[in-house]
Amino acid sequence: MSRARYAKPPKSLLRKVGRAIADFHMIREGDRLLLGVSGGKDSLSLLQILLHLRTYAPVRFDLGVATVDPQIEGFDPSPLVDYYRHLGVDHHFLRQPILEEAKSHMRGDSFCAYCARMKRGILYTTCRKAGYNVLVLAQHLDDLAESLLMSIFHGGQLRTMKAHYRNDAGDLRIIRPLAYVRERQTAAFAAAADLPVVPDSCPACFGAPTRRQHMKQLLAREERENPHLFANLLHAMRPLLVEGGIPAEEAGGDQGSINSTFTSTGS
Repeated sequence: MSRARYAKPPKSLLRKVGRAIADFHMIREGDRLLLGVSGGKDSLSLLQILLHLRTYAPVRFDLGVATVDPQIEGFDPSPLVDYYRHLGVDHHFLRQPILEEAKSHMRGDSFCAYCARMKRGILYTTCRKAGYNVLVLAQHLDDLAESLLMSIFHGGQLRTMKAHYRNDAGDLRIIRPLAYVRERQTAAFAAAADLPVVPDSCPACFGAPTRRQHMKQLLAREERENPHLFANLLHAMRPLLVEGGIPAEEAGGDQGSINSTFTSTGS
């Protein structure tokens, strides 16, 4: 890959990400952010969005990216190493044979859940070693809605992914700036900007139907009948996104100024 192009995201996408950052006080002065990038449309789109926000936000923050390669046949994110370098962001490429390890260490869990847990631990370790205080994840509103239904249907609990929270050790914050963004928005931006998406970012998961895929199909059917479905789901989930999360007063500084900064779309 000879050159990586910077692509300005559309204003509709920037507004939703900016609003989520402001609503949940995700980014603060001097933060060092590490974005987990799989090479999929969502993480590559979020990288472009954060690069754009950094050009005009008076809130100064550093941005690096990290890829965990689980060494699964059919998935090779290494060609994107040059892409990140040409974009001018520090990249941490981490390889671990998660699929092989799962064969002997996984107990009563799906591989997807095991892999996600292992990747998260690797990213936490990378944050600590490299001096990042915020881990950025690229789950979007569709992911949050699917997680909610999975939790209700299979766990009997009202739970979903949080927009902003601290890890159990309390030394890292985890944020999801795409919490208000629909999957189709990241897909459209990635296609329009010709982002170098790695196809089927997890063949081990894509190879067979999953509970999450069933929920995705269920939501798609319901949305055809109710176009306000995801707006209603977001409204219902809002208390869950901040439960046990980061109180507003923790943001510090002139939060009004920060809010107006991230909810604008730059020049």
